[in-house]
Amino acid sequence: MNPDRMNHHRRDILKLGALAFAAVATGAHAMTEDEDNVPAPRAAKALDILILGGTGLTGPHQVRYALARGHRVTIFNRGRKQPEWLGQVEQLLGDRDKNDYASIAAEVAKGRRWDAVIDNPSSVPAWIRDAAKVLKGHVDGYTMISSVSAYAENATPGQDETAALATFDGDALKETNASLRADMTKYAGLKAAAEAETRRHFGDRATIVRPGLIVGPGDDTDRFTYWPLRLARGGEVLCPGDGRDPVKFIDARDLGEWMIRLAENNARGAFNAFGPDYHLDMAALLYGIRASTTAGATLTFVPTEFLEAQNVSPWGDMPVWVPNSGDSAGFHTRSNAKAIATGLTFRSIADTTAATLAWFAAQPEERRKAGSRSGITVEREAEVLAAWKAKPKS
Repeated sequence: MNPDRMNHHRRDILKLGALAFAAVATGAHAMTEDEDNVPAPRAAKALDILILGGTGLTGPHQVRYALARGHRVTIFNRGRKQPEWLGQVEQLLGDRDKNDYASIAAEVAKGRRWDAVIDNPSSVPAWIRDAAKVLKGHVDGYTMISSVSAYAENATPGQDETAALATFDGDALKETNASLRADMTKYAGLKAAAEAETRRHFGDRATIVRPGLIVGPGDDTDRFTYWPLRLARGGEVLCPGDGRDPVKFIDARDLGEWMIRLAENNARGAFNAFGPDYHLDMAALLYGIRASTTAGATLTFVPTEFLEAQNVSPWGDMPVWVPNSGDSAGFHTRSNAKAIATGLTFRSIADTTAATLAWFAAQPEERRKAGSRSGITVEREAEVLAAWKAKPKS
């Protein structure tokens, strides 16, 4: 991929990363009790778990699974969302943008402590530092959700958690949530710096989780949702490359439930969190999604070079997908063996597809009519398909 196209590709990833960050940080949806619908036997020991956030993309799955396992759950957030399980959990109010941890500090002053803290939205190191000021010494374990974007590069296939992380040019502790939102090119460096801040304060009590693309019910960015919606609509579907580029992602339900099990097992260290546990390429993903719909879509795979020439971007216009070459050759090939060894499991493509479509169908009419927030537009898709068909074939 040439440098201009790759820079365009990076901008698309950062743009969608910003949307994903907003979904996690603001609590972008409310969910119903039966959405997870997974049997959860009681844990051997009931834990006191504090979840910072708890109403965003991954948080509700963590909460419901923790309750099903018999744990006592406290959530800390601004209180802007009122989830259906609120009566079953303790809610402490505060605003991390304003360094407002007074409700937690009041509990700590009473001698309160938690077996595990799960920090869902922290993307700036200052949030970790400020949380540590009130929680350090009062928690047995601190788990931070980072990102595979925290790595320094994506060109090398097959890297594991020991790969080099990104660096941040400047004083990372001076960066705010607002400054990150204004410039998502800072995301990788700040995530890596937030990891370092977590380790600095919590040492061997720290757990770092680096998810890949988080998908499934509740993902308001529609980064995965585009494909179930598009294939369910039927007709000829523009698909990227030759279908053999690998893909990895994680259903938010699998991620949330596994993180509770990490806390139960006192698992420490860093973990790449994505699946599946077998080789999956773009063709298998799309045909698997199609098999879960009834619209009879026709898949037309178009070479990467032609898509480049048509300014059809990986990740942005064609969600989930990046070419398995050049600077992105390692993007979807990182190892998840360590997480699998600790019990990370994966729902089927059919399950994720069905749950995603059901979630989208339950959204307000205005949201549904607006369609997917990610992916190529209907008009551009038709133009590109027409151009591909008109291209002389050698």
